[in-house]
Amino acid sequence: MKKKVISIGGPTATGKTSLAIKLARYFDTEIISADSRQFYKEMRIGTAVPTTEELAAAPHHFIQHKSIFENYTVGDFEKDFLQLTDKLFQKKDIIILVGGSGLFLDAACKGLDDLPPKNEQIRKELEENLQKNGIKSLQDELTSLDNEFFQKIDIHNPHRLIRAIEILRQSNGKKMSEIRSGQKQKRNFDCISIALNAERPLLYERINKRVDNMINEGLLEEVEKLLPHKALNPLNTVGYKELFAYFEGKTDLDFAISEIKKNTRRFAKRQITWFKKNSEIKWFDITYDFEKIIKYLENYLFTK
Repeated sequence: MKKKVISIGGPTATGKTSLAIKLARYFDTEIISADSRQFYKEMRIGTAVPTTEELAAAPHHFIQHKSIFENYTVGDFEKDFLQLTDKLFQKKDIIILVGGSGLFLDAACKGLDDLPPKNEQIRKELEENLQKNGIKSLQDELTSLDNEFFQKIDIHNPHRLIRAIEILRQSNGKKMSEIRSGQKQKRNFDCISIALNAERPLLYERINKRVDNMINEGLLEEVEKLLPHKALNPLNTVGYKELFAYFEGKTDLDFAISEIKKNTRRFAKRQITWFKKNSEIKWFDITYDFEKIIKYLENYLFTK
């Protein structure tokens, strides 16, 4: 049987970690995280890192294994993922991959497009523009270069904006949809993709409750310690940037918390949009019957 990766995606607060652990225990295997913010050891509470009990319930990889002071890209993740799977597949036939970062899940299962390399001159110019004129200057340029792509990405993430503009400036007028081939790269495993979702009112209720729990668990203290490093890209994250504004006296605490909830809901909508583009994903409601998921997976795993 060809080796298999079970990829679990979906928006935040839908119970992906819990399902990953159940599947890892059922198939006697290990879990690889593709959550691009849970990689960082300084960001535990605000990224909903699995609890000590959850981490003990099944072997996990790529959880808090990097520092916010390291430059870690999706390309680095793809390379590390392939190296790790080569090792794990020596003793396991099935591996669980889980996370809400659709780009990282795609990098693992499909590979990245052969995009232009970093251009230090363009990057320096864009970073200086950001410092001088603010993020709107980057948003305006990306809109003029590729408005369709502008509508799809996180326009409040300067790192993503800079990289997109950097690519488009080197593309001789091509749009991102033309640059990205979407062709799967050859893998020595099959990837079966599932995702969890919930009806919008329930999803928003779960998100709001999760934020409240993070506050109770000490998110304010975690963010305050990171305030001197707020310019680092990993910290340009929902739950952190809103509280940075609070600690700088720009907002009060109640407003900051309400902004975290609102921006997390918006982030969840973008996650759903990303995953919905993949017609190969099998969706399950968060009220799923575990036996039905197992039946679906086993039908795929042992017949292909």
